[in-house]
Amino acid sequence: MGRDRVHVHGHVAADPAAVWAVARDFGGAWHPWIATIRTERDARGHLIRAFTVAGEETLYREQRTYLSDSDRVLAYTHLEGIAGAESYDARLTVSPSDAGGSVVTWTATIAAPAVRLAQICDGTRAVFEAGIEALRGAGGVQGTPPPPPAPCPVTDTTIDDLPRLGLSLTPDRGDGRLCLFLHGIGGNRGNWRAQLGAAGHHIRAAALDLRGYGDSTLGPRGSTVDDYCADILRVAETFGARRLVLVGLSYGSWIATSFAMRHPDMLDGLVLSGGCTGMSEAGPDEREAFRLSREVPLNAGQVPADFAPAVVKVLAGPDATEAVKADLLASMAAIPASTYRDALSCFTNPLERFDFSRLSMPVLMMTGEHDRLAPPAEIRAVAGRIWDSAPRPDVRFEVIPGAGHVCNVEAPDAYNRHLTDFLQGLPA
Repeated sequence: MGRDRVHVHGHVAADPAAVWAVARDFGGAWHPWIATIRTERDARGHLIRAFTVAGEETLYREQRTYLSDSDRVLAYTHLEGIAGAESYDARLTVSPSDAGGSVVTWTATIAAPAVRLAQICDGTRAVFEAGIEALRGAGGVQGTPPPPPAPCPVTDTTIDDLPRLGLSLTPDRGDGRLCLFLHGIGGNRGNWRAQLGAAGHHIRAAALDLRGYGDSTLGPRGSTVDDYCADILRVAETFGARRLVLVGLSYGSWIATSFAMRHPDMLDGLVLSGGCTGMSEAGPDEREAFRLSREVPLNAGQVPADFAPAVVKVLAGPDATEAVKADLLASMAAIPASTYRDALSCFTNPLERFDFSRLSMPVLMMTGEHDRLAPPAEIRAVAGRIWDSAPRPDVRFEVIPGAGHVCNVEAPDAYNRHLTDFLQGLPA
């Protein structure tokens, strides 16, 4: 078995946004050699294209494995059609050119028997060259997305077994699915108002107050991530949800990923914003220093309302409006000191380092352009690790322009576009 890499790049006069608008269309017939093409979703929601080439009867099938509109990157893997190919993984990137216009880079890593490898590589190079030539015709004004529909109605409710859990909920759609939103360590379920109203058009959606926040109560002992996972299961059982999509922000992203480690087969999708690994990859000294530094004001007799203004300065991006800052301040100020201590203790005592090979569901990762706690470079790297580790990766990574850490609150329209696009692609 041999292995080789094909690398083709070319200059395109059109603006990167115009080129990307064509190239990102995984099911589009923009390549000149395609005769027929269709897209389909497998049982796990992975996007697959099936196509034929002019002059051939062979049906080729490829799965999209990575997409980033922010970075203009598309990756896919070959499933069937190329005789003798043991593996075939390709990546297309559109970048600005220093000379103006765009640079399109198209690569493939191929494993095949030595007798076939050179032929497959030669054919791949010809395919890529013809595709880049076709992209030289890209151009024109890009259309604006249609305005979002009016938000779905949302009602507040509680699950009154101990500990009590407070939720906001959209109407039941009758398909046994639930999209559950999990807030950050300085938030509450109200941070997800804009997302509930948007997601509810595609799937029943609920935002949960974590233990001790909002209308939820603390348990009889210090919370662990297993307790949060048990709460998610209780919510699913209460509302008859057989399948879940979890959407987390920061602390909530860590909880969502922890649930995915334990119950991957329950999840149709996983959306991680402003974080993922939490402190699961930090050493004991770093975790303890983090906890102690944040308990200093509590030990001095302060409550979260006292230091909320300083926290908001760290959380908010430079473009955050006064209204957004006021929302973040109100969320932080509403947290009881006992709840904040409880969450800090849980966050700094992770039970495991995540095994990303367990993530069999589609994953969307988002973070704010100006996020100081989960900067784009860090989250992009985690997205790459998931792509590299998952057995059938389906990863999307996006940066929310202008936003800070609580990107869903600061830029709800941009956040919701990516979220609803992701939800629409999941199996019904």
